[in-house]
Amino acid sequence: MITQEADGWQMPDWRRQQADLVTDLDELCALLRLRPQDLPGGADGASDFPLRVPRRYLALIEPGNPADPLLRQVIATGAERQTVPGYGPDPLEEGEHTPVPGLLHKYHGRALLVVTGACAVHCRYCFRRHFPYQSHLSGGRWKRALQWLAGREDIHEVILSGGDPLTLGNERLAQLVDELAALPHLTRLRIHSRTPVVIPERLDEGLLALLAAPRWRTTLVLHANHPREIGAELAARLRPLRAAGVTLLNQAVLLAGVNDNETALAGLSDALFDAGVLPYYLHQLDAVAGAAHFAVSDERALALHAALRARLPGFLVPRLAREEPGKAAKTVLAG
Repeated sequence: MITQEADGWQMPDWRRQQADLVTDLDELCALLRLRPQDLPGGADGASDFPLRVPRRYLALIEPGNPADPLLRQVIATGAERQTVPGYGPDPLEEGEHTPVPGLLHKYHGRALLVVTGACAVHCRYCFRRHFPYQSHLSGGRWKRALQWLAGREDIHEVILSGGDPLTLGNERLAQLVDELAALPHLTRLRIHSRTPVVIPERLDEGLLALLAAPRWRTTLVLHANHPREIGAELAARLRPLRAAGVTLLNQAVLLAGVNDNETALAGLSDALFDAGVLPYYLHQLDAVAGAAHFAVSDERALALHAALRARLPGFLVPRLAREEPGKAAKTVLAG
């Protein structure tokens, strides 16, 4: 389970939103006026990857619609219990690229820190839904990872991931970032997060000050998959980050029943651009056990990408890519 973390005695607004969760299937169905049996695949209230949805996000879901694309991203269904050849617990073989616990090094010049196992929402397609967080986050936490980074002057970019790094409070994030900033060969900081998509309030003034620090060339990569996830509140909270020089990108996953149509994908690019965010990658699904029902064939994906190129200016068309174990870079299927 990807658990919640807490720090300090003060609870800012985003913390309250993050703690205000729906974790019970019957409650979720009642709130959205749904019957469990109406959901594609049948709702599953006993999944080993528990239901976890902020009420803040539920407000974006259409009540009474079992096929709502936002609902499909967060509702556990019986389809997750299917055993599908080629789908396993570690689809990217991350265990083979872990020189020290909590740190992944797959690509030249950059390394990824698993800073927490917590997420604001449990996305059903998550490629780390089976990740062994306990073995990566125990003991000295980040100490060994920082020691490893200190000895690798060929690493210039550090990526904060998880779980979701923005479930951590600003003080804890600042502590980690300060320690990373003490390593002079690190010049770029990148944070991947879905938390602002489900809780825009997370982009508060404290985080702005942290990300806008002049020491770094900072990039925030959002994980939004559908245009309805880019609302006015999120756009308003992204503006100060953009004005402060933070690069804003989005990384989406192509998901059957969520965004596998030209209208949704083009709408997502338009909504992102209106919010000051550039589409970066459109990922083919990682083959994680429990998510096979979200898969879209390469043939269909390439056709959708061609349709986007015909419809949108080039800078709004994300690269269609797949991450493959053992490769020196992502495999770009269409640029």
